[in-house]
Amino acid sequence: MPIHWLGSAQGARMLTFYLLDLRKVNVTTTRFWERAPAVRREAGAAERVVVGERPTHAERAVQAGPHSERLLAIENVSLEYRSRERIVRATQDVSFDVYGADRFVLLGPSGCGKSTLLKAIAGFIEPVSGSISLAGEPVRGPGADRVVVFQEFDQLPPWKTVAENVAFPLRAARKLSRAEARERALHYLDKVGLTAFADAYPHTLSGGMKQRVAIARALAMQPRVLLMDEPFAALDALTRRKMQEELLRLWDDARFTLLFVTHSIEEALVVGNRILLLSPHPGRVRAEVNSHAYSHASMGGVDFRESVARIHRLLFDTDTEANHEAGKEASR
Repeated sequence: MPIHWLGSAQGARMLTFYLLDLRKVNVTTTRFWERAPAVRREAGAAERVVVGERPTHAERAVQAGPHSERLLAIENVSLEYRSRERIVRATQDVSFDVYGADRFVLLGPSGCGKSTLLKAIAGFIEPVSGSISLAGEPVRGPGADRVVVFQEFDQLPPWKTVAENVAFPLRAARKLSRAEARERALHYLDKVGLTAFADAYPHTLSGGMKQRVAIARALAMQPRVLLMDEPFAALDALTRRKMQEELLRLWDDARFTLLFVTHSIEEALVVGNRILLLSPHPGRVRAEVNSHAYSHASMGGVDFRESVARIHRLLFDTDTEANHEAGKEASR
């Protein structure tokens, strides 16, 4: 391991990733949520907003699996971090639930605490108040049941080949033998279309290809929840769309549970089936949106454009205007 790389920010993050408590978990695959979870009516809770048409009974019968249980529970979570000058409140009393096979999106402007919230769910940050639980168990630190794909391209150790990068966490967690780990690595590299680059090194790959390796590595761990922190934000528009399409194709194949952070309304509508809207700093819940009806084919349509405009108003208008907009949408 080169000393100069260890001293870099990427090296610190990579070492953190590999030195996590990669404990073994029993993974059960759940299917697309069968029904919308009940809305909490606590004081100050956001109204549920439905964007687009609700799925018909026939559509749900096709999409839904035998059950969809609550997997993640975030209850009144407030988060803080220390800047050079002071302690900053990132989120304030945020609550939401994520169900099995959800594609749940955290959406909000820069500085609303969405990435900080994702890091807390990953176990990197401890809430100052509130609780985070996974399958009924409190989250007390990082674990192999939650794997993060970061925005940065340089999250792959450069001295390992593509296949070795994907297989290494499996070996570190003592999940599989060397041969079994390579076999699984090749399986997921095939899923993301990179079989031909299994023996290549990261410096020979484009940014989009590096992100596909990172996604393959995360999926190979078979986590209970895949956490993605603006993974496509730095890509050009064409590559970004292709990566969104590939992610949705992978989800359609495996029906994993996804928690996805973005500040793009269009990306949130396409990638997510449920979206949590967070207010500007500090992040508070503005509304929750059903977005299952949208896909890339919807982009450019009148309904899609109207939904983008409505979400923009919910995010950036004053509290009174946003609450009025939420009430109109909920009554539709």
